[in-house]
Amino acid sequence: MKKHEHHQISEVFKTSEIYETKTSETSTFHVGPIPIYGDIILAPMDGYSDWPFRSLCRELGSAMSYTEFVRDADVLNRPHYVESKLTYTEDERPIVYQIYGSNAEEILAAALRLREHEPDIIDINMGCPKNSITNRGAGAGLMRSPREVARIFEMLTRALDIPITGKIRLGWEDRQNYVEIAQIIEENGGALVAVHARTKEQGYKGEANWDAIAEVVQAVSIPVIGNGDVQTVADVRAMKNHTRCEGVMIGRGARGNPWIFSHLDRDEVPLPKVEKTMLTHLSRSLEFYGPERGLVLFRKFAARYLSPYGLPADLRKKILTREEPGEFRELLAVTIQGIERG
Repeated sequence: MKKHEHHQISEVFKTSEIYETKTSETSTFHVGPIPIYGDIILAPMDGYSDWPFRSLCRELGSAMSYTEFVRDADVLNRPHYVESKLTYTEDERPIVYQIYGSNAEEILAAALRLREHEPDIIDINMGCPKNSITNRGAGAGLMRSPREVARIFEMLTRALDIPITGKIRLGWEDRQNYVEIAQIIEENGGALVAVHARTKEQGYKGEANWDAIAEVVQAVSIPVIGNGDVQTVADVRAMKNHTRCEGVMIGRGARGNPWIFSHLDRDEVPLPKVEKTMLTHLSRSLEFYGPERGLVLFRKFAARYLSPYGLPADLRKKILTREEPGEFRELLAVTIQGIERG
């Protein structure tokens, strides 16, 4: 555990016997000098890519660990506010800190502060479509300022000794400049670009344009990670075949199926493994956040773990509103037994 962390993470959670990470002996690609083993990666998701969930996905085979994004101003002025988002364990490496902002000097100052936490990579968020962020010129809003993108990457790659990467969208409906931005990233020292193949206006709706990912692959020589509309193992293969990207990033498709990083579709995961995973995830959440908040924050994951089983609405509500971890565990055990009996 990192010395700067204040969240105490038990040694029992450093490794887990119920998981087997599937990685090849030969690296799949490199981010700068850093070898990446595997080609499926958990996407950074605000409110979801916290340590409890991210660590499970890493053990299951996610090839890199992206933290939830943090705002440059918060890193500099409210470090306590982002502390939990920056917590990681050594076995998660390579660890990627994702930052957002709109000004090169401010992002650089924050990146230098983040470097003190010893991440492997720092990623610039240019993909978040939320108006509260884009209206400040950050997230996908930064794609409207190619010159500032160039300044950010030029300044960070000069000042830091670790790879700097970027996650982008296609741009905006009136200016889909994804190829231009990807080339700017590469020309200014960026080591990788991840492409969510939707525009800002699409948000998370509509169909992802995999052809656009393929265009970026053809336009740059740095690794390209594809993102968008990947829900199954077959989708992973299809995206790689269609785009020739080095890796595939999965966000929403992993929230109810972290086993996809072990190349398993949800219907291939036996019920006992689902139960063990839920209990492990719950234990990590309780230890990380504390008994009360840990259970509350786990509920959204529990709902997704249980969604395939078509539980009656009253039973589902009863499980997801338990206020004591012990009560939740007891009711989960009874529910699992009921599912097994059919």
